[in-house]
Amino acid sequence: MRRFFQLFALLVSLLIEPAVAGFVHPGVLHTQDDLVQIRKQVAAGREPWKSGFERLKADRHSSAVYRVQGGFREFGRKPGVNIREAENDCNAAYQNALMWVITGELAHARKSIGIINRWSSTLEEITGRDRILAAGICGIKFAAAAEILRYTRSGWEPSDVRRAERMLRDVFYPVVEDFALRSNGNWGAACVQTMMAIGVFTNDEEMFRKAVDWYRNGAGNARLTHYVINAEGQCQESGRDQQHAQLGLGYLAASAQIAWCQGVDLYGAEDNRLLKGFEYTARYNLGGDVPFEETTDTSGKYHHTRISDEGRGRLRPIYEMVYHHYVHVKGLEAPWTGKAVERIRPEGPQRGADHLGFGTVLFSRR
Repeated sequence: MRRFFQLFALLVSLLIEPAVAGFVHPGVLHTQDDLVQIRKQVAAGREPWKSGFERLKADRHSSAVYRVQGGFREFGRKPGVNIREAENDCNAAYQNALMWVITGELAHARKSIGIINRWSSTLEEITGRDRILAAGICGIKFAAAAEILRYTRSGWEPSDVRRAERMLRDVFYPVVEDFALRSNGNWGAACVQTMMAIGVFTNDEEMFRKAVDWYRNGAGNARLTHYVINAEGQCQESGRDQQHAQLGLGYLAASAQIAWCQGVDLYGAEDNRLLKGFEYTARYNLGGDVPFEETTDTSGKYHHTRISDEGRGRLRPIYEMVYHHYVHVKGLEAPWTGKAVERIRPEGPQRGADHLGFGTVLFSRR
């Protein structure tokens, strides 16, 4: 067994590229230590990683023979222009990058590289009334995949890396740079997560810090304390419906995870306010009673007098990452979040590209 792990460590060292100064690399959602741990646990067949990996492996977007659907000069939402193709491809780019570092099979790296190269060589604009959300949802996955490929021995050509940087910086970033100030908080939170991811991948500290500051101090609904509006955990969209409340929480959590990889603790901000939002939302969606405060959002457009039962009980794949951080990293209690984890484990994907998903294999600590 000792010999197995010695050989395993050697194999991992051959996959990982040396990090560069400044940001931690890889460092969009997953650090080098995280990736080594995932690979180690899957290789040893330990639960819950084994079951989580089987869920990831079985998804069609994780296949090394996935058929690339892009790229195009544009994609957008409302009207929908190549949006399904963009969502499918960003899922496949991210999931194949994960499969590459977990299995060491170069075919997965080549697939992920091929997807990003196809889009980075063609994409010029993101369009439509919902273009901000389109960019915020897809951008984080393209950036997370690119980060893994760049800092592992994937064979990605430097010229292609630079072209991916340009796509994220020049096409995605301008769409999300103002944080959807007058929209519901899930839009702004999508901007935060993607801006933070692009900042890390492109080594743009100013961009990264801008997103971190908005999470803490922004004027819009995506600021942590404007989204999780009180210490009970009520969310800005709790009175709208449960799918959007979970959407915004999931994006804030992804932002906190990226920041954590870079040594910035947004999970702990405002006395662990994010955890309070997860506990409140998990409790309500598991059938529990929660308090509700009549509220109007920061824009004055969205007024809610009671919690919405629309979508109640339909848990989204956002809970594993948060549960393991607060419970196994910080040693805090998260009973309702834990019950949500148990209800949907092993965590899989969300229809479309709304969430990262697959938290059981990616974020389990024990």
